[in-house]
Amino acid sequence: MSKILVTGGSGFVGSHVVAKLLKEGHQVRTTIRSAQREAEVRTMVRNGGVETDQELSFSEADLTDDRGWAAAVGGCDYVLHVASPFPQTAPRNEDELIVPARDGTLRVLRAARDAGVKRVVLTSSFAAIGYGHTNYDKVFDEEDWTDPNGPDMQPYIKSKVLAERAAWDFIGREGGSLEMSVVNPVGIFGPVLGPDISASIAFIKQLLEGALPLPGLNFGMVDVRDLADLHILVMTTDGAKGQRFIGVSGGVVTLFDIARILREKMGELAAKVQTPEMERAGSAPIRRSTSEKAMRILGWRPRAQEETIIDTASSLFRYGVVSSNNGR
Repeated sequence: MSKILVTGGSGFVGSHVVAKLLKEGHQVRTTIRSAQREAEVRTMVRNGGVETDQELSFSEADLTDDRGWAAAVGGCDYVLHVASPFPQTAPRNEDELIVPARDGTLRVLRAARDAGVKRVVLTSSFAAIGYGHTNYDKVFDEEDWTDPNGPDMQPYIKSKVLAERAAWDFIGREGGSLEMSVVNPVGIFGPVLGPDISASIAFIKQLLEGALPLPGLNFGMVDVRDLADLHILVMTTDGAKGQRFIGVSGGVVTLFDIARILREKMGELAAKVQTPEMERAGSAPIRRSTSEKAMRILGWRPRAQEETIIDTASSLFRYGVVSSNNGR
């Protein structure tokens, strides 16, 4: 088995990736910004089904600081660079997101190259593919790139495309023997492993509590468990070298679709969920994408969206993010 560094192990995606690697028998090191979060990560990993976390170790490192990265990657065969800023609210200045995303990625790549790491798998985003365009009458794939100077550009989206572009430029200019592959997930849902939730999961929390955030919003969906599988397939498959892979399950969904499934499948727990008649897509562009490449090259098979939605909601009750008395 391999020794693998996962950056951002305290995050939603990172904790699932760490748990999956440990269950497969790998040695895992993960970065956290503060040693005080170690116990929290170990709890989440156990909640993810890991019976023993003896093969899990920690390194303190921050994307905004050079210190700690050489030690973090030392002795590792692979690096899964999952960590990236994703704020609950928009920053006052776009550089608050762009600089740590871009410069942090380059810090990880330099450290990995210098340590003789075989391959880095970079967690980018569909935000680096399907935004800033004027024509959405197509299905986006891995050949497409977001235009950072395009219309309606938001700081988070811009940070993802600039960080990924910088990473590919680095590999081409000075990566040496270091390999890189990229995963570009759409909206990430699935069961949480503790009470700290991501921005995407907040939509389901709000629906369960009776709010109706942005009812016309539409997006692609991928289960965090399938995304963890995808990272490992990209890490270990020879044909994944130098490639991008979109992670998406099924077609575009709206909050109306999610609300309907919650009401149909969750019973009394979803009593507060509103399902008014509304435009399914609203005025927002519909950004369709495909995981055909990941299925063809990697054999990846994501689960159904309905399973993801129900498991997400159930986990919010399990960890007290939404009260079990919510529907009563």
